[in-house]
Amino acid sequence: MPEKQRVCLAYSGGLDTSCILAWLIEKGFEVVCFLANIGQEEDFDAAREKALKIGAKAFYCVDVIDEFVKELCFPAIQCNASYENVYLLGTSLARPVIARAQVDVAQKEGCQWISHGCTGKGNDQVRFELAFYALQPKIQVIAPWRIPEFYERFKGRNDLLEYAAQQGIPVSQSKSKPWSMDENLAHCSYEAGILEDPDTAPPQDLWKLTADPITQAPNEPEDVVIEFEKGLPVSLNSPSTGKKTKPTELFLAANALARKHGVGRIDIVENRFIGLKSRGCYETPGLTILRNAHIDLEGLTLDREVRALRDQFVTIGWSRVLYNGLYFSPEREFLEASIKESQKSVNGQVRMKLYKGNCIIVGRSSETEKLYDASESSMDEIGDFEPSETGGFIKVQAIRLKKYGQMKAEKGERL
Repeated sequence: MPEKQRVCLAYSGGLDTSCILAWLIEKGFEVVCFLANIGQEEDFDAAREKALKIGAKAFYCVDVIDEFVKELCFPAIQCNASYENVYLLGTSLARPVIARAQVDVAQKEGCQWISHGCTGKGNDQVRFELAFYALQPKIQVIAPWRIPEFYERFKGRNDLLEYAAQQGIPVSQSKSKPWSMDENLAHCSYEAGILEDPDTAPPQDLWKLTADPITQAPNEPEDVVIEFEKGLPVSLNSPSTGKKTKPTELFLAANALARKHGVGRIDIVENRFIGLKSRGCYETPGLTILRNAHIDLEGLTLDREVRALRDQFVTIGWSRVLYNGLYFSPEREFLEASIKESQKSVNGQVRMKLYKGNCIIVGRSSETEKLYDASESSMDEIGDFEPSETGGFIKVQAIRLKKYGQMKAEKGERL
């Protein structure tokens, strides 16, 4: 008798993946369930109990929090990562470490297949599967929401609920919050349901992580000092958190501060990798504080041309690579090496005040990087800079502009 086919399923304990688990068993697979602990607020024991009750052969819950912070969130801070100038990639950043942990479980359990519950219209199916194939080239993927037999049988939530009842799958359903959520240590996203109308304001009870900046955030600002070495945060100090230096503890402290003061909410319409537009509401509290501080420190410590090149190429490139699910790629390795090279001089500290959704920079300093010279920049002293030399600089810069202006005048066109 041939060995029964075994599949490792990314399992959350929700309606979709619980039904997928039962469906895979119905199809004759042995199913190993995998759940990543990436800092989300979730009952992992309840998920384990539910998976085993449905019929999973094994259940793994893998803690990936530390590597998530050090390998993904901190490099994102180093390069000021953002997608389409707004989204800080909170969901995208989590996918590589989740995929790597799931492939490790699949290999340990001898799984020939790997499966997930991602929608056929979203980005995550691309992110996970590109990661799976890079990490385990011979793995086979089962994506139920792209299989006609599955999505024609389960056309919507009611079909899933009916199947769950037939299979004896316990379901906790609520219509009070008609949207989908995805959470990790850095971020929570809200999509679908009522949010699919881009002109519908998100209700106040949507936001899970942060205090409402207007009605709930404290009426007094809070001071925080963040120190960086080579573009990486190494210390965070505030009255309410004390001083934190270990990466995950520092990140958690930044989260606590931002959540308290209502920092990190956005509401956008973005362009998905597969070509569709999508409306999403996101909370990215601690990452917002750390990124804002990092951007400010670079003004003091980073060379102008290095910063320009990084902003034009590395930041945009790394962000797009992460958003599109190409983390395990040669281009990501190249871009990350460029990030590290650009950050050698980004050493120092930033002082800021957090107040009602705002990160207000009040000062920055560096003991080692001296690109800023107060004497040269001062309006009150000459210093080593000779103002008379600026005239020649202006004349050289004006050469081509004079020619351009002359050409437009000869053609009778107005500048």
